[in-house]
Amino acid sequence: MAATLAVAQRESAPASTHAPEEWEKIRAVVSAQRDALVAGDGERAFAQATPGLRRRYRTAAAFMRMASEGYRPLVDARYVEFLEGAIIEGSTIQPLRLVMPDGGVLVALYEMQRQRDGSWRIAACVIAPSTVKAA
Repeated sequence: MAATLAVAQRESAPASTHAPEEWEKIRAVVSAQRDALVAGDGERAFAQATPGLRRRYRTAAAFMRMASEGYRPLVDARYVEFLEGAIIEGSTIQPLRLVMPDGGVLVALYEMQRQRDGSWRIAACVIAPSTVKAA
């Protein structure tokens, strides 16, 4: 997915077909989940996931175990910044820059899914290295 994102950016493809208000809603969901992870609030973090992810992990405790093992940079980042979202091969992707305590930079790529009720939920997240260095 990261390679696809880089190609899309190089080709100067339009960033999205979502209205700005939709990107605000998407960012609010990502922020809510990250805030919950930082606070150790498994129920709130779990609530931001798609029904498919909730079925997969079954409980907020299991979800938090997975997040603490595989997504620690989301909690440890000293600074986060939303990057411009994009639609890539039909998937809505919201990148989040993570500046780590040591100055290293990672990017969390969130795949978002619109639910039947119109709300947005997190379907997946991949954390990738970045060539950007923090000041």
